[in-house]
Amino acid sequence: MKKIILVAAVAIFTISGLKAQERDAGDIELTPYIGYSSAFFNGDEVEGLDSRNTVAFGVIGNYFFNDRWSLRSGLEYAPLGSAFGNSELKLDYLNIPINANWHFGSTRKWHLNFGLTPGFLLSADADGVDVKDGVESFQLGVSYGIGYRIEVSDNFSVLIDGQGFFGVTNILAEAEDFTRLNAGSTLSVGGVFKF
Repeated sequence: MKKIILVAAVAIFTISGLKAQERDAGDIELTPYIGYSSAFFNGDEVEGLDSRNTVAFGVIGNYFFNDRWSLRSGLEYAPLGSAFGNSELKLDYLNIPINANWHFGSTRKWHLNFGLTPGFLLSADADGVDVKDGVESFQLGVSYGIGYRIEVSDNFSVLIDGQGFFGVTNILAEAEDFTRLNAGSTLSVGGVFKF
């Protein structure tokens, strides 16, 4: 009899735990995060340029349409640019990703996201010299990523997330025959708050 009660209790706990991890239509999550960012250039004459490695951070929100799909957006400080030897071109952006987010797995802890990301130039610095006039103030890119959510409670999780970005607009102002595009990736950890 004790075994039957124990098995029933475990089954009820497991089922209620699985339900607690699901998201429903109208649920909202906010995720402040911090991560390691590696950025580089695509386009003309980028051979020999190294990546710029630094810290990225932001706040991402998810609005759920159902337990499988959500709209992922937010505000991200995106350090982009490149390095060459001891020199570094620092291009810092405020990015606003607008991504479809597909949640998968039996408890929907995994997600894949993809979409467009407009970015607004905050600063452009080449070894202490302001070069903002030579860089377009707006860029558009494609963003994509994968992540995994570790449940701590019904309303809080820890997110491990990898995101990629590649620009589709030339970042150089007044350059008709020369193309330079931002690209990069971020590996981050964040706290997911469900509302």
